[in-house]
Amino acid sequence: MIPKRAKDGSDTAGLLHYLYGPGKRDEHEDPRLIAAWAPWVPDPARSPDTTVGDLALLLDAPVHAARGSTPAEHVYHVAVRVAPEDPLLTDEQWAEVARSMMSAAGIAPRGERWGCRWVAVRHADDHVHIVATKIRQDGIQPDLRQDIVRMQQLARRLEERWGLRRLTSGDRTARRWPTTGETRKAARRHLPVSAREQLQWTVRTAAAAAASEDEFFARLHSCGLRVAQRRGPGDGAATGYSVALPGDRDRADRAVWFAGSGLAYDLSLPRVRERWQVPIPEPEVAPHAFWQTLAHHLGAVSGSLGRGGRRAGAGDVAALGDLLVVASDAAPPLAGPSLRASAAEFERAARAPGRRDLDGEARMLLRSSARILVSSARSSGHNDAAAFLGFLLALVTAVTAARLWHEEQGHHLQADAAGRAGRSLQEAVEMSIGASAGTGARSRTRRAGPADVGPGRPSRLTDAVTRALPDQASVVLVDSVWPVLRGRLLALERQGFDPAAVLAAVAARRELRSAASIAQVLVWRLDGWARTHGAAPDTRAVAAAPLFTSTPPPGARKTSGPAAGAKRSPINEPEGPKRGL
Repeated sequence: MIPKRAKDGSDTAGLLHYLYGPGKRDEHEDPRLIAAWAPWVPDPARSPDTTVGDLALLLDAPVHAARGSTPAEHVYHVAVRVAPEDPLLTDEQWAEVARSMMSAAGIAPRGERWGCRWVAVRHADDHVHIVATKIRQDGIQPDLRQDIVRMQQLARRLEERWGLRRLTSGDRTARRWPTTGETRKAARRHLPVSAREQLQWTVRTAAAAAASEDEFFARLHSCGLRVAQRRGPGDGAATGYSVALPGDRDRADRAVWFAGSGLAYDLSLPRVRERWQVPIPEPEVAPHAFWQTLAHHLGAVSGSLGRGGRRAGAGDVAALGDLLVVASDAAPPLAGPSLRASAAEFERAARAPGRRDLDGEARMLLRSSARILVSSARSSGHNDAAAFLGFLLALVTAVTAARLWHEEQGHHLQADAAGRAGRSLQEAVEMSIGASAGTGARSRTRRAGPADVGPGRPSRLTDAVTRALPDQASVVLVDSVWPVLRGRLLALERQGFDPAAVLAAVAARRELRSAASIAQVLVWRLDGWARTHGAAPDTRAVAAAPLFTSTPPPGARKTSGPAAGAKRSPINEPEGPKRGL
């Protein structure tokens, strides 16, 4: 909920005529009075004996009756708006909002008889306008110091009370929401989103994928946008830019332009330029191995994100947001919508309050990963479902690391946004698990690369979990303990056991639904099973095919086991003791 105070004016009747009228683009629907300073105030839209001019005279009466000095601009105007995804508020709820806002602002404090006169007019579902005069009914001017601050504090309480989207005040990270007129214009043209929202995503994608200013503007042009650059005197360097959708025009048949800073705070030209201030080398990655390379990079990022301090962490999460945007454009069609939803949710998490440093190790790896995606994903790898699943799982861990960093910094809204992005990523994981299981390691033949060597590559282990735990696989594969469980399964396979059969056997011993971490319980049970059957866990497995970590865990040691041969099934083996499993 956002209370926004407009510039003070002197024409009460003119403002009311606009609020009760059709609007600039016929966007006003069913204008009506929902609250006022007194219950007897008539509504011009419902009372045949009252006009908008009559209502203006009632509001202005204390101003005309005042004997002392009066302000030259005596009209006080506040618009209060909720987010598009918020539940629809009733007229009674909006009336309570108006009364509370006027009390918090100092216009008409609750319990005072002689406060200023005010009215609340509603002509749309998502906002209300409050008009007041800045002379109390006893002739005194109200105390309006810190009025916006007090109204914003009230808005935070109302958000919590009614389950609205939680916002913060003044951290400069909120997105630029489309206006009611823009939303209604999109509806009239049968467009899924407004022009502002479409431009936000297009410009953000171009900024995330570009490696230079020239490439950024070239990408905007290639997307079909109209682009206008503002240039300064002297060297003629660009100082800003504006974009417009072809065919998007106002009533005067003029193109509707949006400045970059008007789309989002981090899409102004200076903030876009920060992305390539530090040169990013473009590594050469074999086409068949780029998903595995990206997973390895994300594993390193998850362990170092934010370790360089608050400003370095802000740069890291910004780069992670760019990688999510690029990944959603390069993902296989099945996972693309979920990845795009995750990138959209993470947008707020990518904007941390305050300044940011963009030369940290994590940021360099993330930007390098984005460049790999831009150069490689279009040419090959879309049908490598198992490798893409490994990348998704590593991406979930990186987003989780960003959420934890925001929580440590006290960025509650950004942490919530990262949490929502993680949930969207889990949907992409669930869909990719099925694709990976259906494709398998034998679905096609191609030249093996370094990440494919060995029996423990991600395709076989994720397939084993999917076959052994069809109902819990999606939860296990995104659990933070999954790298440890993966190491246990890899060790069993190296010692000649069938990991899917062993996992199914230990999972069937007792129900798993009540476990806080199913992956952790399975690790305990596998350790117990290994002790019973003489198959000690081999912690080298985690380092053999890194997915979440870039270095092997401390204390890794070599163990011995049966020679690799025909895989032994545990189904007919005597079950070991269940104590501690």
